[in-house]
Amino acid sequence: MRARVAIPLGVAVLAVLAVGSWLLFVRPQPRPATFRGEPTSALYSLIDSRQRDAAPLTVGEVFTPATETLGPLRRESAEQLADCDEALWGASAAGCTQALRGTYTGGSGAGQFVIFNLTDGRAANALVKALSQDGFVRQAVAFNAEHSRAQARALGHYVTVAWAGPVRPGETGDLVSQLLALDGLGHIIQKRVVAAT
Repeated sequence: MRARVAIPLGVAVLAVLAVGSWLLFVRPQPRPATFRGEPTSALYSLIDSRQRDAAPLTVGEVFTPATETLGPLRRESAEQLADCDEALWGASAAGCTQALRGTYTGGSGAGQFVIFNLTDGRAANALVKALSQDGFVRQAVAFNAEHSRAQARALGHYVTVAWAGPVRPGETGDLVSQLLALDGLGHIIQKRVVAAT
């Protein structure tokens, strides 16, 4: 009688472990419903390599007190990740030395902004391409990814990713203005261009 109970119990335990492993390791990661990626341009040629722009970014430089609020969005966190690949799934940021991430919530939306410090413009373009095909940034704040929008830009040897989505089911909110506000955090790179002249 014990053998009859032990076998189905063992099968049930294995099934639970298999489902748990799938949820943890295999389950598809969220992607934006709408994505736009842009390669670097001549505007950023002065900082096309990290050799020309060696000073690392700081959290305070990117996420200033002036960017505490972006329209209806308020910053919840700002951090530098220990490893660039912590910010990614399905893609790798070869030669990346920094990934800084900020999360924002407010009103009917939420979003995040991530900036990667890569070796050069070619590596930045390769990451933008990978984000459009292979993987994406990890979602660090709760919103509905199925109705979200994202923008990735290569800016010299940097890549910025802005991603915004609605927080309540059935709502889309004003995602365009939220995305533009988050994307505007990338203007810090223009200061790097000016400093390199």
